Amino acid sequence: MKTFTFTLILGLLSIFRAEAQRFTEHFVDKTLRVDYIFTGNAGHQHIALDGLSRLPSWAGRVSRLDELPLEGNGQVIVREADSKKCIYKTSFSSLFQEWLSTDEAKTTDRAFENTFLIPYPVRPVEIEVVLFDANRKEAASMKHIVRPDDILIREKNANLVAPHKYLMRNGSQSKAIDVVLLAEGYTSEETDMFYNDAQAACESIFGHEPFQSMKDRFNVIAVAAPSADSGVSIPGRKLWKNTAVGSHFDTFYSDRYLTTNRVKAIHDVLAGIPYEHIVILANTKQYGGGGIYNAFTLTTAHHPMFRPVVVHEFGHSFGGLGDEYFYEGEDVMSNMYPLTVEPWEPNITTLVSFDTKWKDMIEDNNSPVGLYEGGGYVSKGIYRPVDNCRMRTNECPGFCPVCRRAIERMINFYTEQENHD
Repeated sequence: MKTFTFTLILGLLSIFRAEAQRFTEHFVDKTLRVDYIFTGNAGHQHIALDGLSRLPSWAGRVSRLDELPLEGNGQVIVREADSKKCIYKTSFSSLFQEWLSTDEAKTTDRAFENTFLIPYPVRPVEIEVVLFDANRKEAASMKHIVRPDDILIREKNANLVAPHKYLMRNGSQSKAIDVVLLAEGYTSEETDMFYNDAQAACESIFGHEPFQSMKDRFNVIAVAAPSADSGVSIPGRKLWKNTAVGSHFDTFYSDRYLTTNRVKAIHDVLAGIPYEHIVILANTKQYGGGGIYNAFTLTTAHHPMFRPVVVHEFGHSFGGLGDEYFYEGEDVMSNMYPLTVEPWEPNITTLVSFDTKWKDMIEDNNSPVGLYEGGGYVSKGIYRPVDNCRMRTNECPGFCPVCRRAIERMINFYTEQENHD
């Protein structure tokens, strides 16, 4: 047994060295931040480059660089400029794509900020950004060349780092998953309050499986970015605040949908701090929140349901999980998931390609998993794995087995661990 274990360790070390060598062949330990503007309406969309900047280090993965854990609603593909060989990929969702399903998008053009982080290239690269529509067809794309020695790539000043402290530190930024908890609507005098709220959020997330048993793969940093005003904007009450990242309720005229379109402000605040995933805590008692895959979680910090809500929203932004709840009666959001297409989210299905979801778990007689109609906001044609889950209600104590497996696979993807499921 000792010989086997030693051989296994040597094998894993050799794999890590090979992956690290592959990383340094194409990238250096810095981050290229790329800002885009997504514009258009329900009929046509466009992507425009908004700016390039360089951050002092890279906090993302250094292996499986050309793989995706989930398809997402959009993708960023980085290729060598000369050979067109893919050297990095990431997937995402965006507030812009959600907005496209609203009535406003049928008649009005709007613009939304989006920011992506990629490892800093050694040589010129071609970056392609692709947006998909609800039918998984390409809706918009653009390509551009980035030269690492471009004098117009702005150097972000690492000396102007916002006040912060680690709540959990389990490894170097290249090996652990770096999560930041960012203050929104906290004045400088409310910094201690924010740190207490950040600790509560950290305890809530890592009190749930599989985060609890895998927390040694995470670093968590609380970033106390000060706001001029205390609280956040609630347009429905004619209440507007001057805050760090300009968040507000009533997104798309939904009173509990709390988001921000000032994405560049989020990343400006975090310059100089190693981060991959962002949880924004809003200093308000108003109920609400939002989570967008590989973008951010934004949630209220002082409502009684804060703890379950921050976990639910992190399920969206980190795990790429879909909402398992639905609206009775009229299916007001039925256009988000066409029933002829399999959703990319791992915890809802239209049965179009159920083999790729949790069919194997149903075949396990010891599993409580099945098919329950209703999910993805509609009552018919979309199915969830169990009757209740953290992705359906705040009252459920945890994630269902399918969501737990999906999150575990995501953690494994980022931390180079083998998944034997």
